[in-house]
Amino acid sequence: MQRCDYLLSQLDVLEAESIHIFREVAAEFERPVLLFSGGKDSIVMLRLAQKAFWPAPIPFPVMHVDTGHNFPEVIEFRDRRVAELGVRLIVASVQDAIDSGRVVEQKGRRASRNRLQITPLLDAIEEHQFDAAFGGARRDEEKARAKERVVSFRDEFGQWDPKNQRPELWNLFNTKIVQGEHVRVFPLSNWTELDIWDYVRREELELPPIYFAHTRQVFERDGLLLDAETGFANRGDDEPEFAATVRYRTVGDASCTGAVKSNAVTLDEVIEEIAATRITERGQTRADDRTSEAAMEDRKKEGYF
Repeated sequence: MQRCDYLLSQLDVLEAESIHIFREVAAEFERPVLLFSGGKDSIVMLRLAQKAFWPAPIPFPVMHVDTGHNFPEVIEFRDRRVAELGVRLIVASVQDAIDSGRVVEQKGRRASRNRLQITPLLDAIEEHQFDAAFGGARRDEEKARAKERVVSFRDEFGQWDPKNQRPELWNLFNTKIVQGEHVRVFPLSNWTELDIWDYVRREELELPPIYFAHTRQVFERDGLLLDAETGFANRGDDEPEFAATVRYRTVGDASCTGAVKSNAVTLDEVIEEIAATRITERGQTRADDRTSEAAMEDRKKEGYF
């Protein structure tokens, strides 16, 4: 009798789980959307969505909640990648929300548009009647995200209540909602940052160049190296800028996303660097998450990811 053993790698298992989530949500919901920023996690999500529905095209649009304070390299990559795949891009603009009076821009040295994403995100979900939004959050990033279900319920106000979550037994996801409610779906919940980079290497995925070491004008604030080239970070006169060899572990709003000193210019070097670190990417690079341990959870309760 011939016996065959099928051994799946860690990445194969994670990939299969994520593809199952994409297919299940596409089957259960009428109007899903994939949140795509041009960052590494959303790039991996886009590849998983491709595989989930191949050879058919991705059956839903992608949406970027645009703060207007983005790294130019990331926006260029976003537009090019979306055009290559032929998917529809929806941009929910924080600047438009400011101009219309829907939100008020923060003032001061530590002002950021990161929290202002909540209103245009919820407005776009309501306008397009999206009932499921795929996000790239991972449970290893920080405590609030570790509390999320894979299919995470949001009420009619877009709010998340961590004490009132629906159980997910085995691989059975609760997809029942009424009109006005929606869910956030996190296909990468069980992935780690190292898994993401290993998958990028295996799939030979292109990333924006700021993920790799380069020389950049930065300045130091609260132990973070913030970008001095775009001018979004409101650098003070007592915060001198200087050139440093850095890379970014995450590519959010340029006003509050810090770089890390690094000489890693290849995928292998980045993976070696990530494998040795003991600090999460948000803990090392996001100024807005350092205000308190509850900072992210507070934003999620208001409707933010």
